[in-house]
Amino acid sequence: MGKGGALSEGVLKKIVLSYTYVAIWIFLSFTVIVYNKYILDRKLYNWPYPISLTMIHMAFCSSLAYLLVRIFKVVDPVTMSWDLYLKSVVPIGLLYSLSLWLSNSAYIYLSVSFIQMLKALMPVAVYTIGVLFKKEVFKSETMANMISISIGVGIAAYGEAKFDSWGVILQLGAVAFEATRLVMIQILLTSKGITLNPITSLYYVAPCCLVFLFFPWVFVEYPVLRENSSYHLDYVIFGTNSFCAFALNLAVFLLVGKDLCSDHECGWCGEGLALDCLLLLMALKAKDAQKKSQQPDDEEAGRLLEQREGENNGAKKIESQN
Repeated sequence: MGKGGALSEGVLKKIVLSYTYVAIWIFLSFTVIVYNKYILDRKLYNWPYPISLTMIHMAFCSSLAYLLVRIFKVVDPVTMSWDLYLKSVVPIGLLYSLSLWLSNSAYIYLSVSFIQMLKALMPVAVYTIGVLFKKEVFKSETMANMISISIGVGIAAYGEAKFDSWGVILQLGAVAFEATRLVMIQILLTSKGITLNPITSLYYVAPCCLVFLFFPWVFVEYPVLRENSSYHLDYVIFGTNSFCAFALNLAVFLLVGKDLCSDHECGWCGEGLALDCLLLLMALKAKDAQKKSQQPDDEEAGRLLEQREGENNGAKKIESQN
């Protein structure tokens, strides 16, 4: 009885701890998504430079990862030759930089809730690319599920009020590059017996992402930023935003370390659903707030119109009497 009770208590403690880690991941994911949207949206913070924002994230993550690996020795670095780094890590860094660039760019054109709907295509992209690279076995039942997901996303896109074709292209491109990156991790790293946790992944991948992003930044965003010489970097905004992005990776490290991310279906349907509900709720509240803010303006316009009509009627009466 005592042994069974102790076992039940241990299982209960593990369940509570697991859900705590998942809740932290959901909160940090929600925070990073909304924070990026706030910074990049022209109607909010109005800093529409996704490459620059991604470079700030990568520089911050590279620095912190270096401190955690080399200085504080929180995790041990993986023994890796330059040849292995160039052939295995650098291609993953290229795909990751493209994914982050396009994904952050989409925030300028699309709503957060609609972006989350498009991200639901990620399992479809991962499975399709996995089949193409022969890392997944083609199954008609699985493909039918993927097609049903695609149809659902298509219906959501058709009903989107603020549909922007360029924003959709950017987000779909981000999904494609991210799915390819996940498959290439299996091919270039996992198949060779190399396993990287999020901290060591940032330690090796973030610096080369920073290098890859530098080239388009020089031609696309640097000339605009140079012309806008009056702008000064807000260290509080970008520092906290970068810290949230890094904390999100640590939350993923907790989930992976506790074997909470082994079941992909649970990950997509459980945590993803909860995150989508939060974002959709936020979008609905924002829409209600926008409607309420427009109501006083409409009422004021109505009163002015009535007042103007009254003045016109009074002028007509005076003219008729004369």
